[in-house]
Amino acid sequence: MQLNQYIKEELAKPNKDILLMTHIVLGYPSLDINRQVIAAMVENGVELIEMQIPFSEPMADGPAIVKANQEAIEQGIRVKDCFAFAKEMTKKHNIAFLFMTYYNILLQYGIEKFCADAKEIGIKGFIIPDLPPEEGDDFFTLARSYELDPILIYAPTSTAERMIRLNQSASGFIYCVARKGVTGQQTDFDTAFNDYMAQCRTATTLPLAVGFGIASKDDIDQLRGKADIGVIGTKTIRLVNEQGVEAVGPFIAGLRY
Repeated sequence: MQLNQYIKEELAKPNKDILLMTHIVLGYPSLDINRQVIAAMVENGVELIEMQIPFSEPMADGPAIVKANQEAIEQGIRVKDCFAFAKEMTKKHNIAFLFMTYYNILLQYGIEKFCADAKEIGIKGFIIPDLPPEEGDDFFTLARSYELDPILIYAPTSTAERMIRLNQSASGFIYCVARKGVTGQQTDFDTAFNDYMAQCRTATTLPLAVGFGIASKDDIDQLRGKADIGVIGTKTIRLVNEQGVEAVGPFIAGLRY
C-alpha cells in the first residue's frame, strides 16, 4: 500500500483527526537505542517514522540533529547498516517507514539500487530535502517505477506557482515546513501560519504533514483541521539525551489525547 492510501485509511479510524510522524537519526546514539525508541513510538500510536541516514552536511537540520548525524558517522554507521536496520524494523512494526537523507547518499549508493533495495525492505518513500524536482528527473522516475513516494517540501517562502510545480513531482504527502530556518526551533502558530497552511491546501490534494518546531500536545492541537500529520523530530532526540528512552513512550502518548 502506498503512502497516500495508508494515510487516508489511518485518518478514517476512530479518534484520528491527525496522525503522528517521528524522526530518528540511525545510529544515534546507537542502533540498539534506535530500536527501543521506535518500539516505544509505535506502541504509543505513531503512524509514520522517518529514519535519517546520516550525512556529513545535513543542511536542513538544526544543531541537535546535526550533532546526531556527526556522532553516528563517527561511531561508524554506514548506509548498509541503515538498510539492514530498516529491514528489521519494517518486518517488526506494521507502520509506514520512510528514509530521510541527502542526495549525495543516493548518488554514491546508486539511485536505482537505492530505490530497489528500499522497496525490497519495505520502505514507503523518501524525503530528500536538497533535491529540487528540476535536478532529480532520474530519481523521481525511478522512485515511481518502484512504487515509492518522493515527499517534497513546501516552505513559507514558496510562491503559489512553486507549490504547484512541487506538487507535480510529489506523491504520498507534502511536508510543510512550519517556519523559515532549520529544525529544532520554536514555531509560532499565528495568522501568517494559518494563511500559509491555507495556501498549501490550495496547491495540492495530497495529505499535508507539518514539521519544524512541533514539540508538544499544544502544537499538535494547533495543527488539527489544518494538517493531516504532525511531525516531531528534535524534541524526541533531546528527550532521549536528557531523560533516556523510558521518557519517549509517555511523551508520545500525551501528544494526541
